[in-house]
Amino acid sequence: MNDGMTDGLIQETWLRVCNNLRAEVGETSYKSWLKPMAVREVRDGKVRISVPTRFMRDWVMAHYAERLENLWCDEMPEVSSIDVFVQTERAASLPTSKKVEEAPKPTQDINPKNNSYDSYRNEISAPLDARFTFDQFVVGKPNEFAHAAAQRVAEATRLQFNPLFLYGGVGLGKTHLMHAIAWHIRKADPSRTVMYLSAEKFMYRFIRALREQNTVDFKEQFRSVDVLMIDDVQFISGKDSTQEEFFHTFNALVDQGRQIVISADKSPSEMEGMEERLKSRLNCGLVADIHATTYELRLGILLSKSEQAGVEVPRKVTEFLAHKITANVRELEGALNRVIAHAQLVGREISLETAQEVLHDLLRANDRRVTIEEIQKRVASHFNIRMSDMHSARRARSVARPRQVAMYLAKQLTSRSLPEIGRKFGGRDHTTVMHAVRKVDELRESDAGFAEDVELLRRMLEG
Repeated sequence: MNDGMTDGLIQETWLRVCNNLRAEVGETSYKSWLKPMAVREVRDGKVRISVPTRFMRDWVMAHYAERLENLWCDEMPEVSSIDVFVQTERAASLPTSKKVEEAPKPTQDINPKNNSYDSYRNEISAPLDARFTFDQFVVGKPNEFAHAAAQRVAEATRLQFNPLFLYGGVGLGKTHLMHAIAWHIRKADPSRTVMYLSAEKFMYRFIRALREQNTVDFKEQFRSVDVLMIDDVQFISGKDSTQEEFFHTFNALVDQGRQIVISADKSPSEMEGMEERLKSRLNCGLVADIHATTYELRLGILLSKSEQAGVEVPRKVTEFLAHKITANVRELEGALNRVIAHAQLVGREISLETAQEVLHDLLRANDRRVTIEEIQKRVASHFNIRMSDMHSARRARSVARPRQVAMYLAKQLTSRSLPEIGRKFGGRDHTTVMHAVRKVDELRESDAGFAEDVELLRRMLEG
């Protein structure tokens, strides 16, 4: 009951009160302490105002209650007191006959959406990319375990893995999986609060809270979520005070049964500058790594992305890109987008020639120095021999011929001298390497099948 006042009148009065208070205390204090307030009802001369946390209620009562009461009395002389109480986001979303309807659009800068703590969280939580869903994630051998773990966490109704720790190189899909988890949880249960941000932003927020002597509010913000997701946690390595706060936040959320998802470029055990107790905590859930992409996965990603774009890309173009752009998925998708955009803008068909022309800078940057060890591994795998055979004294043709091919490719694809190459093949003399190069050249001339094998190996190593 609102003493015969309409909800619209209450909200108009509240808007004037808030605007007056904002003018008095300044924008910074208003945003920090007063913006999350919401008027719930006016009854029997009492104005009931909700805030999302106990700490905020105590602060408002200590610093602003008297001024709020005076401002309300100026607007409505019948108001005799102010009651500030705690109403969490979840409680605020439940239907109640006494709840004041959401204010009209003009007042939304005063009362955040759903009159809740959302505005605070939205300022901190990074936006989610609409493209990064489970449906858009291409699964292959290198990422199938991490994908399955992420999906299980997103779909679980009770905690199974806490924390879920995803790690792998740049552009391999960690962020995509984290966004996918967040999207799935928000869609399945909108009442669950999900906060996603980088470790760098967590550190920045913590330092700012220290500077402003406002660490209690910082703790409230991070420890009142249902799912906390921190990306690139390696950035807090060596930052002792940030690690300390992260450790306590981690413990508080785990103790409350809240889900934590973390990503990094290395496993917890391999992170330098990270406290042992924090490493131990990060290792206590499920650690899932994402390996470097394979040719098959890269090709699958290109086919999937071209299909989503509704563009027919010739198979030889996607195969070429899958061979040449190996650094990470992000770069691979960028290369495909450039090829498609060029074709659409200049009105030319997509071809291998135009792809090479458009991507000349990217392809040059991806031309990398091949190591002798890589050559040996690739050749051993191709001819189905052991890596140890590259260094052994065995002379059987099934071993000697692949070894000669590896020596030939080492001469062609690296800048190593003949003696250096020989040393990498079990300490052989440089004349042995010279003989291997001549022998492979002769066989390439006389045996078309052998020549194809060598050329395929060369392309794979260069790509």
